[in-house]
Amino acid sequence: MSTAGAKKTGGDEGTALTLRSLHPNIRLRLGVGFVQRLLSVMLMPLLVIHLAGLYGAVVAGALTVCVAAAGIAANFLGGHLADVHGRRPVMVAGELGATLTFALLALANSPWWSSGPATFGLFLLNTCCAQLATPAADAMMVDVSTPENRPLVYTINYWSINLAFTAGALVGGFLYDGHFLQLLTGAAVLCLLTTAVMWRWISETAPPGTGAPGTSGPAAMVRGYLAVARDRVFLQQLAAAALIAAVEMQIGYYIAVRLADEFPRQTLLTLGSFGLDVDGTAILGVLRAVNAALVVALILAAKTLLGRVGERTRLYGGITVFIVGYMIWAVSNSGPVLIAAAVLLTVGEIASVPVRQALLADLIDPEARTKYMAAYALNARVGLLVAALCVTLGAFVPAVGMSLLYATAGVAALLLYRSILGVRTAREAETNLVKAA
Repeated sequence: MSTAGAKKTGGDEGTALTLRSLHPNIRLRLGVGFVQRLLSVMLMPLLVIHLAGLYGAVVAGALTVCVAAAGIAANFLGGHLADVHGRRPVMVAGELGATLTFALLALANSPWWSSGPATFGLFLLNTCCAQLATPAADAMMVDVSTPENRPLVYTINYWSINLAFTAGALVGGFLYDGHFLQLLTGAAVLCLLTTAVMWRWISETAPPGTGAPGTSGPAAMVRGYLAVARDRVFLQQLAAAALIAAVEMQIGYYIAVRLADEFPRQTLLTLGSFGLDVDGTAILGVLRAVNAALVVALILAAKTLLGRVGERTRLYGGITVFIVGYMIWAVSNSGPVLIAAAVLLTVGEIASVPVRQALLADLIDPEARTKYMAAYALNARVGLLVAALCVTLGAFVPAVGMSLLYATAGVAALLLYRSILGVRTAREAETNLVKAA
């Protein structure tokens, strides 16, 4: 499940290369990235639940919107700073900020000091620090990789992300009740270690000319993104991706809060005298772990299983099944039903994501690919913002209404992709006509 699209990439090419053959920065970045994603998956939903417990769903939703909006701004600022000052300083500064904010979050939720306002403020600052460093980290991966070893790099990254999702969801879900302080303290310690690793061993990789006159300053950044914003077909793709991301991220927002409030404690599994009892927070961890584990288990077989299924069928059917799974998550309070829905939506996710990625690659301008991909990453930020708003909306709208809202988002995304497929077909026909002439 993703927080911004990275989770869904991978492949089996490049396996002749080895991890040892990669640039040291890549190996270090893969390890640091695993820790960062582990902490994000483990703690971000728990902080939302904690705020809801302190202030209620309505206020918590508004506060989470502020956090999401600040993260979007920090992401764009981080991209600009990495171009001006280089990758390493921004990455180190972001990780050091995350260390300090996690440590203060632990203090603000300790027996010595308990403060709701401080928890919110530090949650916001922690998100900003993480998002500030993200563009620099992504750029560094490209800086020191080659066309030959990138398939291996992103395959390893893919497995790392899903392993982090699985471990983080389980640890956070089962240890939140009664161990929140320990989780925050552990996060601060791990962030301190990753900060030390980056400070000591990661080298600068920014290309020559970084920060040259005319490339720094906000005006140059704005000009590049304005050109992208005038591409109508790209904006349709961005809107469709944002709609799907908004539904996908409900598991960390509205659905997380609903399960914490409404899900009755029940026995999920019985083995002899042993029974696995789960509450709403624990089932949330189970669902996220099932999704991530199934993606890992099935993605390599997806090409074989779905190879004969038409592209349109994979896209339309995959999105439909994915949305139906989330609709069930929005209303059900049965553990087995929720897990079955997790399997269903994961199959839809695996079927549709490669087609969506291919559409993006086919239709963006190759000469401005970096700008397009940077702008496309905004879909995850918009999804976070909408998901945060849904926490507040869910306080007034019943679960069935939220489920129907997910259905509406799914239908809108399908209609947008139908238009996008038509554009691609027309462009292919035009290209073939030119070649024939």
